[in-house]
Amino acid sequence: MDVAQALRQRRSVRAFLPEVPSAALVQTLLQEAAQAASGGNLQPWRVLALTGEPLRQALAAVAQAQPEEAPSNQSYPPSLWEPYRTRRFANGEDLYRAIGMPREDKAARLEQLAKNAEFFGAPVGIFVCVDERMGLPQWADLGIYLQSLMLLAVHYGLATCAQGFWRRYAGTLQRALALPEPYHVACGLALGYEDQAAPINALRSTCAPWEEWAELRGFA
Repeated sequence: MDVAQALRQRRSVRAFLPEVPSAALVQTLLQEAAQAASGGNLQPWRVLALTGEPLRQALAAVAQAQPEEAPSNQSYPPSLWEPYRTRRFANGEDLYRAIGMPREDKAARLEQLAKNAEFFGAPVGIFVCVDERMGLPQWADLGIYLQSLMLLAVHYGLATCAQGFWRRYAGTLQRALALPEPYHVACGLALGYEDQAAPINALRSTCAPWEEWAELRGFA
């Protein structure tokens, strides 16, 4: 599989089989993803991969905690503007349509949303952490690392779902994971084998036409 194929196949999977990837495979993913570019070669990521009892303990700590509603913990800016508001709305409606969940069924939608706090049932939960003294350029480096990790997962037959959700519990997770004091969780990543029979995994998000966000200048 080449990089272009992995890019086309990568998507956010929200239902997983119980089979746990081997420790050797997970370590390979984390290590190979560290070939990602980073400004000044800082390599600002700190990564924890959990399964079994350590994962259950982390999820239990979050289940008992209140979300930390700081602006920096939110997944999206408040009062999202166009065209981003429409894109987000359409993505949400497509997701709930895939599992036959009408808009008026608020309880069912909240139940689906709560699955974020379970890594959508993935057998491996990965926390990508960063020293809180780092700035926006280092957060960009985390994104490069995360994308490298997700593409490698596709290459090795695994599925993922990146989650900004976990920032809302950064303090709780810092304590539960015994992170060194300057570090906090930047994002989470559900990892495992896709449950191809799950209706929610039939969702295919659309990409905006490239003319909306790119242009070529100076080319013949």
